[in-house]
Amino acid sequence: MSEQSPRPRKPGKPYRRPQKDPVRFLAFEALRAVDERDAYANLVLPPLLRKAREKGDFDARDAALATELVYGTLRRQGTYDAIIAACVDRPLREVDPPVLDVLSLGVHQLLGTRIPSHAAVSASVELARVVLGDGRAKFVNAVLRKVARDDLGTWIERVAPPYDEDPEDNLAIVHSHPRWVVSALWDSLGGGRAGIEDLLEADNERPEVTLVARPGRSTTEELLREEAAVPGRWSPYAARLSEGGEPGAVAAVKEGRAGVQDEGSQLVALALANAPLDGPDEKWLDGCAGPGGKAALLAAVAAERGAMLLASEKQPHRAGLVAKALAGNPGPYQVIAADGTRPPWRPGTFDRVLMDVPCTGLGALRRRPEARWRRRPEDLEGFAPLQRDLLRTALESVRVGGVVGYATCSPHLAETRAVVEDVLKQYPHTELIDARPLLRDVPALGEGPDVQLWPHLHGTDAMYLALIRRTG
Repeated sequence: MSEQSPRPRKPGKPYRRPQKDPVRFLAFEALRAVDERDAYANLVLPPLLRKAREKGDFDARDAALATELVYGTLRRQGTYDAIIAACVDRPLREVDPPVLDVLSLGVHQLLGTRIPSHAAVSASVELARVVLGDGRAKFVNAVLRKVARDDLGTWIERVAPPYDEDPEDNLAIVHSHPRWVVSALWDSLGGGRAGIEDLLEADNERPEVTLVARPGRSTTEELLREEAAVPGRWSPYAARLSEGGEPGAVAAVKEGRAGVQDEGSQLVALALANAPLDGPDEKWLDGCAGPGGKAALLAAVAAERGAMLLASEKQPHRAGLVAKALAGNPGPYQVIAADGTRPPWRPGTFDRVLMDVPCTGLGALRRRPEARWRRRPEDLEGFAPLQRDLLRTALESVRVGGVVGYATCSPHLAETRAVVEDVLKQYPHTELIDARPLLRDVPALGEGPDVQLWPHLHGTDAMYLALIRRTG
């Protein structure tokens, strides 16, 4: 199958102007932004939806469909690419990206939603006429009609190798993850087919919106008075919004007294805050504070104890986000823009230090599905020196008897245990604290002393935490 160039209309044949479908056009716009500008869907989509609502083009059902089309297409991109590749006569890299986006949207409607096949094809072809032109719309029509002949299960059997012959490639296509990510996650889990399949399936599920009540400014009880809210699973400050719940409509969120924050992030911050400490407990540091979620929770807990938080973030615009998140905190705090590898503060200044280091983000693929296609194995090499440098800074910034929390939103062993083990070899006067008792009632935390959370086991992002006490 090949793309066709526009043909002249036959004499006397009436021309019908293509009809713009606002929902599918918006979904296409979002996918193009993700592809062309390396944007994240969770940042691109909300302003597009807001603008559409303001123009009167959208109601709640339209917004829900557009959201499903964007996120569903991105999550299943690997599977859909394999199916589309089986229906065209050229490598996918030779298909223009806008054409591929229209095809992927169409395949998701055909194989990933309850939209009737005829409606999915006709709507996709109409979108192609609007954004690509009549010639390439014919190409889209031909490909999608091929796809529509079978269901998703049949297509997967056709395009994925048998599990027994190539388990990693099978899982990569079936669950729509790059092969290297499948391999890395499998290593982190420690083997076993059931665990890796459960994790990959969880990565493809729509995550719940979780709120955090910032102590001294809001309460969980206040959040639970919202019609769509139910209690969090693990964090005492968490409330989950049921499907359709809009965080921007919650008064405490609008006023900055509460925020949107995954429970895994809440647990990491609270574990550091509650770790046993020798001596005073007055000065806390968040050394990689942007965009401010953990810093806001830490600052609020610190204020309850009469402690102050210094929130440091290298990028000035992200430091601005931190300042916004902390505005109104009931106790003392300070936000600065500073390089955590060359800190302006003196060694041994702090009692508690959190270093939630930059990483590949493989633990948040539910929320940022496009990240799985954007990351490469070589990215690990780029992050590794920075992660080690930041952990060294943390260990030098904490006083003797104080505690450091090293955290990542990645379960990759090269970003978690390997970093901690390497750095602690250079700092003999340190000891790992068992973090598991600090995450009370949370099951399946492994052998310790560090902690790895998982989407399929805990319903959180795959946050990692190691707690380290400086002993000399």
